[in-house]
Parts: sequence; C-alpha cells; structure tokens
Amino acid sequence: MNANSRSYFVATFVAALLASSPSGAGAAEEGFEPIFDGSTLKSWDGNPKLWRVADGVIVGETSDESPLESNEFLIWSGEADDFVLRLEFRIADRGVGNSGVQYRSKRLEDAGRWVVGGYQADIERTNKYMGILYEEQGRGILALRGEEVLLGGSANGVQRQVVGSVGNAEEIVNDVRAGEWQELEIVAQGNRLEHKINGRTTVLVVDKDESNAANSGILALQLHRGDEMMIEFKNIRLKKIAEGKEASE
Repeated sequence: MNANSRSYFVATFVAALLASSPSGAGAAEEGFEPIFDGSTLKSWDGNPKLWRVADGVIVGETSDESPLESNEFLIWSGEADDFVLRLEFRIADRGVGNSGVQYRSKRLEDAGRWVVGGYQADIERTNKYMGILYEEQGRGILALRGEEVLLGGSANGVQRQVVGSVGNAEEIVNDVRAGEWQELEIVAQGNRLEHKINGRTTVLVVDKDESNAANSGILALQLHRGDEMMIEFKNIRLKKIAEGKEASE
C-alpha cells in the first residue's frame, strides 16, 4: 500500500467511524433518556389485555368483540414538568383510529384504574385531529392544527383566543398517513406548549388559564373507546428541561 492509498484508507475509516458515532446524528438527542426499554412494560401501567410489547414496539389494540366503553391509557410511572418528549407512532388504518399522548396529566382513579385527564397531543388516522391540543376529561379542544392560541389571561374574559398561525392545517400533515411511522415531539415549558409532527409545528399554545392550566404531571398513551383500533409506539425518550434553560439547550 503506497502513501496515497494509506491516506485514503485512513480518511475513509475515520469518516465511517464518525458516521456511525452517536456524536453525529445523535448530537441532537443530547440530554434525552429512553423511558421505554424496548422489550418490556417496566415503568408502565396499563391493562395487560390491551397493551403488549412486540418486536421492540409498544402495541395497544382493541377488538370489535371486546370494545372499550371508555378511553383507557398506558401510564408511565414518572412525572414531568418542563420537558421535551420525542417518540414514533404508527396508527392502523382501521376502526376508530384515535389515540393520543397525555402529558402533565393526572390519574382519575374514581373513573377507573387506567383513566387519566389532562393535556393530550391527539393522534388520529384520518388526520382530522392529528396534532391538535385536546384536554382529556377537561376543557376539550384547546387548539386546532395550525393555530397559535392564548388560553385565559384576557382582560375581556375570553378563555380561548386564536392569536396567530403556525402554518396551513392541511399542508402540515401532507406526509402523514395511517399505517406508516410518524414522529411526534411535545415541548412543554412553563405555560408554553408546542406539538410537532415530523418536525413541523402543529399547534403553539400559551395557557394562562390559572384555574385549569397544569405545570406538571404524568405521561400516558391512549386507546380510544369504540370500534377496534391498533396503535404502536417506539423510541420514546424524554429530556427534562432544567430551570433557567431552554428546550434546545
């Protein structure tokens, strides 16, 4: 091997190492910790008849033979206040096809062991409600896709004001299709809440409704009541935002 060949070999080898190193593509994931181990539901609580792990994926599934009469959830054992949550999901193109990711939520044990209420990033197979902010067992729809919303804090008493736009509602989900894997990101910091699907912001909300806004709580994954459905989740990771820091830090 001559000097030129040796130099080329070394350069190629180093480039390959860098490409496979976590410090490359993984640099953007600094500070994130997985909250699903990829093989068990350790640290999660849900109805074992509805939730399972298969091939490294959390699977929630109902059937027409045993439909749910009310929404149920797979509940993470921890809590989070200011955070960034990232995960991948795939919703089957059949049945009710409605799910969501709860955050800053609370258990409602009087309503059932696996029932929660609170903020929800909505997931839905027809894209009608995909990415919206919904409050389960609470105020209902808080922001539709494409909206920038202020909740409460109004001198005239209006509880929900659309104060801007984050994009065209249809264009935001142009590449989102049932039966395919999608990426969801939730950023909650102070009273500011943001949802992203495949890197595109779907809603941006500031919640100044002092009687209803939540500053911390549990995370949970939803199975919706009604017709059969199946939802899958993987690569669930969480970064807690330290006081005085920004989500990007």
